[in-house]
Amino acid sequence: MKIIAELQRRNVIRMAGLYLVGAWLVTQVSATLLPVFHAPEWLMKYIVILLFVGFIPALIIAWIFELTPDGLKRDADVPVAESIAPQTAQKMNRLLLFVSMLAIVYFAFDKFVLAPKREADLVVQTSQQISAKAAADKSKENAKSIAVLAFADMSPGKDNEYFSDGVSEEILNALAQVKDLKVAGRTASFYFKGRNETLQSIGKTLGVANVLEGSVRKQGDKVRITAQLIQVKDGYHLWSETYNGDMKDVFALQERIARSITDQLKIVLVGKQAEQLVNAGTENPEAYALFLQATGSFNRRDGKHFPDAIVQLTEAIRLDPNFARAHSRLAAILAVASVYISTTSLAASHEAAERHLQAAMKLDAELAEPYAVLGYLRTEQRRRVEAELAFRRALELDPDDVTANFWHGISLTRVGYTKQGIAAFDHALVIDPLLPNGLSWRGVQYAYAGDLTNAERLLHRAEDVGLPSAGWGLSVVAEARGQKPEAIKQMTSFLRNIMPGFPPSDSEILAQGIYGDTSARAKAIALIDRYLASKPTSLNSGMLLALFRLGEPARALTLAPERLTGNDTVWMTTLFSPYGREARATPEFKTFIHRFGLVEFWDAYGPPDLCKKNDKGDYICD
Repeated sequence: MKIIAELQRRNVIRMAGLYLVGAWLVTQVSATLLPVFHAPEWLMKYIVILLFVGFIPALIIAWIFELTPDGLKRDADVPVAESIAPQTAQKMNRLLLFVSMLAIVYFAFDKFVLAPKREADLVVQTSQQISAKAAADKSKENAKSIAVLAFADMSPGKDNEYFSDGVSEEILNALAQVKDLKVAGRTASFYFKGRNETLQSIGKTLGVANVLEGSVRKQGDKVRITAQLIQVKDGYHLWSETYNGDMKDVFALQERIARSITDQLKIVLVGKQAEQLVNAGTENPEAYALFLQATGSFNRRDGKHFPDAIVQLTEAIRLDPNFARAHSRLAAILAVASVYISTTSLAASHEAAERHLQAAMKLDAELAEPYAVLGYLRTEQRRRVEAELAFRRALELDPDDVTANFWHGISLTRVGYTKQGIAAFDHALVIDPLLPNGLSWRGVQYAYAGDLTNAERLLHRAEDVGLPSAGWGLSVVAEARGQKPEAIKQMTSFLRNIMPGFPPSDSEILAQGIYGDTSARAKAIALIDRYLASKPTSLNSGMLLALFRLGEPARALTLAPERLTGNDTVWMTTLFSPYGREARATPEFKTFIHRFGLVEFWDAYGPPDLCKKNDKGDYICD
């Protein structure tokens, strides 16, 4: 205890407290003021080190020396009678109390006044820096973006719209393959055709900085193409040109336009693109014109003109047997023909599609579309492992092929891989935000998930861009909202679209049965019974869908594996939706997944979202 008393007498303890408080105060003031004067970072480090090093010497000085009226003297030289330690202690106590109060006041002021202001200023400064950088990055990235609008048909008879659309689409497709150039999808760009929208509005909607617009005048064998590249933000014309030539010159004209655009946007072309951007796939102008005409029907899914498109592509192939793109496009149309043409034989159209896609692959192994068509065919033929391999090959060749992404998404959702299917739909919509079928089926998945707002938004947008079959998703939305008449109306519209060749009244009877009373249900079941009694060679997918929704899932699961439908999408997607819960709980479901090849597919690629394997190796689906 003597040592403590001696430390107190010599003011060592008080000096320690005073030193620590003073050191803390110095560091706080330094931390605040040094940045104001842009002092180097190392200065603060040296101040802290100096204060730390000075602590022990300060205590030693307090022990050895004592403050007297005559100045600082060694403690041993000061007689006890002359010591002013008590007075010094009292003064130091007051000084320590003052410094402590000063430190507390400063700490409170710094914490509650200065610190929040510093943090706010820092947040604002950081946000401004981040925003400025993001804006700069976005501006830099967005400058190399373009939408190719549908070229106007300026032909005297206004009867060459297919050709003007085709010319602009070919330029768009060529630019879409250019690295570092963002190109809005075809459907999104062509959506503005005939609409009175400003370029600023179009650019904002599509997220692009530049727009290419133009016109085509075709009269006989003569062609005039006018094109202009416009900067969206200020309407400045970066480049414009008019080209005149014959039909045989159309390939060179498209190449010149595409190359002028990459030059203006300062895009560096590498590899094959440095030599050629636009590859029409043929040098025969007549075959090319027929290809463009058929492509217009395919893009619009204009079923009533599919027979004409088949004739046009057949003639294009006769004119140029090595026209790989014509073979591929004909395969695509034949693959889906039975959905749109009631008189088409499913087996015959699939066989012809296979023949043409194989020809396309042989002629041009780098085309993605034939593999996408093969994936679609194998999906409809229920050869799912082969379908998956074909889709993967298509996406390996062209990851941004819209059709391949969309068809792959459909294929995945049909076998229960809903999350992967949604990811494929989303990617397709990133490439082409107004893809009608993409909007519709993404909207259906939103509806299944209970997100009615997003479902309705996408489904109405699909309707707005001309899709006639959005009624399926809209019926789900209407039902969820308790709007039975609207649900019946939308379901009727949808069934009419997927039941070509049936009387329109059949669709309404089925829709009434799905949402109506016992009597309406019985009438719908009777209609299905009559249809099945006619022993159709293939099943209509609308009939299978109706059985699921009419409370006859076991019957649907038994019938489905017996015959192809040519369009399994709707009823299979239903099977792995909330509407399929009853079907998945039936004893027939276990038999169905074996007969339908789903077990083989799940074993190869893993259990689907709603299923898992039990200890016996059987798939159990919620």
